[in-house]
Amino acid sequence: MTEDAQLLNHPADAADLKRAVALLETPSITARMAALAGAPIEFGMSKLPRFAHERIHKIVHAAMHKAASAALSTVKEAPSKRASTNTHKLAAAVSGAAGGLFGVAGLAIELPVTTVIMMRSVADIARSEGFSLSEPWVQAACVEVFAFGGNSKRDDAAESGYYASRGVLSELTKNATRELVHLAGHRGAHEVTQAYAKKQAATWMAKLIDTVATRFGIVITEKTAAQIVPVIGAATAATMNVLFTNHYQDMARGHFIVKRLELKYGAQAVEQAYRQVRAGEAPAPQARLEG
Repeated sequence: MTEDAQLLNHPADAADLKRAVALLETPSITARMAALAGAPIEFGMSKLPRFAHERIHKIVHAAMHKAASAALSTVKEAPSKRASTNTHKLAAAVSGAAGGLFGVAGLAIELPVTTVIMMRSVADIARSEGFSLSEPWVQAACVEVFAFGGNSKRDDAAESGYYASRGVLSELTKNATRELVHLAGHRGAHEVTQAYAKKQAATWMAKLIDTVATRFGIVITEKTAAQIVPVIGAATAATMNVLFTNHYQDMARGHFIVKRLELKYGAQAVEQAYRQVRAGEAPAPQARLEG
């Protein structure tokens, strides 16, 4: 029997996988923002000053680095505790409302705060799925979430938005995670080795964050554009932030469900089963578990 068939025939794991597929294959965050704004994102993009694009990306990169260091170290280890998703949404709404009072000019203040809130929410979800945030590869997986924009028309029928995004990050993530895990094993070594390990771990994480921030920056630019389509105000900005936070909470939940199943069944088996569920297929009859 194939491992993916085992997964699909295990009631609890099959239900979790179906939930992950439903979460990760939702309409893209760009489509959701456009629907909320009531106009195409492209219209808002054309209204953004040219210098604003570059400035937004610089702010995003700085915000992501600060969020990774600030948020990932503040979530306490409590695997059985449920994630506080509503609390984080409320905090993001307050941050968005405050930033909305100043429009694009307030982005430099609002975005770092909102990014920390969302990163902390992602980490909280990872913890609730049983992962330890002291593990370097789990921290890397939290950062990865911000590269997932959801399914879009740009994804062809054979490739899901989720796995397409993971494919883009796979080589860097694989190298970074391998190095982070290896270096983490030297925690009991000599002080010089520890100092070197800490420096190298920070270097690899910085590379991953920069890669993710580039993709996240595109979405943030679209978010900024969507917010200026209507007459922007605090209420609109708050609603947009709740939408944004909810989207990445969904991406985080789906991502860490998949990660949890991969630890049990293997990455290849989970990906095969994921594609079967996404395509609406059932496992082959001869591969079904009896009883």
